[in-house]
Amino acid sequence: MRMTVAVLLGLIAAPAMADVTAVQIERSVHLREDWQYLTRDVADPATFTSEGKLLYRKTVEGGFAFVVYDPATGARAPAIDQARVAAALGKATNEKIAPLRLPFQRFDFADGGKAIQFQMDEVQWRCTLTDYMCGKAPRRRQARGFGVVRDLDIPADNHPRRSPDGKWEAHVENFNIAVRPIGGMWKRISSDGSDGNFYDPESIAWSPDSQKLAAYRVRPGFHRIVYKVRSSPADQVQPELTTQLYPKPGDAVDIDTPVLFHVAEARALPIAAGLFDNPYDMSALAWSKDSATLSFVYEQRGHQLARIVQVDAQTGVPHAAVTEAARTFVNEGRRFRHDLDNGRGIIWMSERDGWNHLYLFDGRSGKVTRQITRGPWVVRDVLKVDEGKRQIYFTASGMRAGEDPYFQHFYRVDFDGSHLTALTTVDAYHDVALSPDMATYVDTYSRVDLPPVSELHRSSDGALIATIEKGDISRLLAAGFKAPEPFIAKGRDGKTDIYGLIVRPRDFDPVKTYPVIENIYAGPHSSFVPKTWWPFGYHGGGDKVIGMQSLADLGFIVVQIDGMGTLNRSKAFHDVAWKNIADAGFPDRILWHKAAAAKYPWYDIGKVGIYGGSAGGQDTLLGLLFHPEFYKVGVAFAGCYDNRMDKISWNEQWMGWPVDASYSASSGVDNAWRLQGKLLMIVGELDSNVDPSSTFQVADALIKAGKVFDLLVVPGEGHAAGRSTGPIDYGQRKQFDFFLHNLAGQETPNWNEKPVAPPAF
Repeated sequence: MRMTVAVLLGLIAAPAMADVTAVQIERSVHLREDWQYLTRDVADPATFTSEGKLLYRKTVEGGFAFVVYDPATGARAPAIDQARVAAALGKATNEKIAPLRLPFQRFDFADGGKAIQFQMDEVQWRCTLTDYMCGKAPRRRQARGFGVVRDLDIPADNHPRRSPDGKWEAHVENFNIAVRPIGGMWKRISSDGSDGNFYDPESIAWSPDSQKLAAYRVRPGFHRIVYKVRSSPADQVQPELTTQLYPKPGDAVDIDTPVLFHVAEARALPIAAGLFDNPYDMSALAWSKDSATLSFVYEQRGHQLARIVQVDAQTGVPHAAVTEAARTFVNEGRRFRHDLDNGRGIIWMSERDGWNHLYLFDGRSGKVTRQITRGPWVVRDVLKVDEGKRQIYFTASGMRAGEDPYFQHFYRVDFDGSHLTALTTVDAYHDVALSPDMATYVDTYSRVDLPPVSELHRSSDGALIATIEKGDISRLLAAGFKAPEPFIAKGRDGKTDIYGLIVRPRDFDPVKTYPVIENIYAGPHSSFVPKTWWPFGYHGGGDKVIGMQSLADLGFIVVQIDGMGTLNRSKAFHDVAWKNIADAGFPDRILWHKAAAAKYPWYDIGKVGIYGGSAGGQDTLLGLLFHPEFYKVGVAFAGCYDNRMDKISWNEQWMGWPVDASYSASSGVDNAWRLQGKLLMIVGELDSNVDPSSTFQVADALIKAGKVFDLLVVPGEGHAAGRSTGPIDYGQRKQFDFFLHNLAGQETPNWNEKPVAPPAF
């Protein structure tokens, strides 16, 4: 039989790959720990303290150090005594904590620098710096299920709220508002409160002139409880039942109704509810400086309408100072409001022209006075409004031609839209902190191939004052690190650029062919392909990106892509996700893969796997269900597989309200029968972010459809879902084995042959 030259060359170009050994897998499992402290760079962007000094975290030998930098002198000093904080925190948690491995990435000073506050395991903690005692910080407000249903099992903070002039105080008494002059008798000034329609003491807001106050009267929503079983508690043999307040799409939310009171007259002014009659969320009540108006932001159920409502403090008559409406959704997560001249002018962020921009509104008429920023680019955030100079400092992306449109830069613009000035110029992603007096700013910039540089600049002209830190990655490079490759391809419309990254094995051989695995997260709330310093960058999640290299080193090409439906491009780009979570940008992603395969012969387009966690877990399953011709193997961690089963906030934002057929169309449960590829689902039994039953309902549907799949339930684990369990990452090793066996066709080690010591009881 004659063999063509093409076939012969193909055989030469694609030699068989040897099975990966247990040693190689263990090396990948431990890659993050081995590499994490080889860099010398800024681990998190600097922030200004109230005293005008800079606080940041940097990598040092063996871990991370918190540093304070004095711009006036250039002096650096330890921000805290990390050894004493570690000892105090370890005592409070009954755990051993290394001083250079403190379990938080940032903190705020409190009590004039005598204490610090930080978040650990989604709980606020506080450590004093005088006697070094640590404990959970006092609760600031009554807990709410995803922000919309108060936890009535926990009493609200009902301490008396004192008026600005110090002459009055108010609290809630028998569900009603009561006031008294300091030292006097309490007097109720409302009578319509009840246990089913009560006044919220935490909402009480005094006017600056101390003559008026406002509060929300609350009709409570549905108190949905999710039950979970801790199967293997450390302190007892029997399991424990845990509960969580967990509102889901379609559930009744708290209805907050604002009520205005004239205190001396003990008079309530009714506020007509026509402008806010179907609330999903109501902001805190706010007074103008002259006490003439009360205002709040109203988010309508369904996320297609938002308003700033201003209320005349004398008459109680409301009007719409700003109205924001959309055919699809108004993005609640990207909102900015700044009142000028007692609300007569309002700076507001809007996508009404198809891009996220800043507008100046007439607060009395509710009409746009002018559009401040304009163009096919995106305002990302407002850092400061300088009312004296009538200027706005903000970050934006997509303004610079020929540059990655996701790169963020720092700008200043006048209120009238003139004198738009770029204050950063390096082709990179810039994180900026502005000093309290706006005289200086610190710019921390990087790319996936450029370690962080942190610089202090003058705000007036952008001039460099000092270089604070500059990354040193020499030891990381010596360990074999290679930067990933940014790759661009056209999306489904043939015009829009889709951006992604390609990660190769460290022993990459261009003569071989490699199966491809996509790390997916298509949540509409952001964009996810890393743009900052790659291994341990503060954007995109260091764990996830190092996980990509760990997986690639086992003989795969690993990629990450931002398809349509994600944030930080145009409104039309984002709107693809509306009532259409199942899309997940897959048409763009598949075209991107095909473009990469057309360019690179080592890119095996016939063997594509996919993995992700949370919304990425949902995306992983949806890829297998709706695109089985392309995605063959998937590992899904802690997926929110059915949007009706997940938290109310994230899902109603993108899928709408009321719950309709679009939820079923995107459901991994209702579409489980479509499965053709190989699937592994991993879930923690105590997940507090996504109801673990979401995973079990997919399993139930797959079983009923006669489908074969793998399922790992991790006892005692939460939303990390086995990605960080035990002395080694058990879930990650399981993922590696699954892809090696099912995508690369390799035999995996028999891990049970490895000797281990018996557990200590």
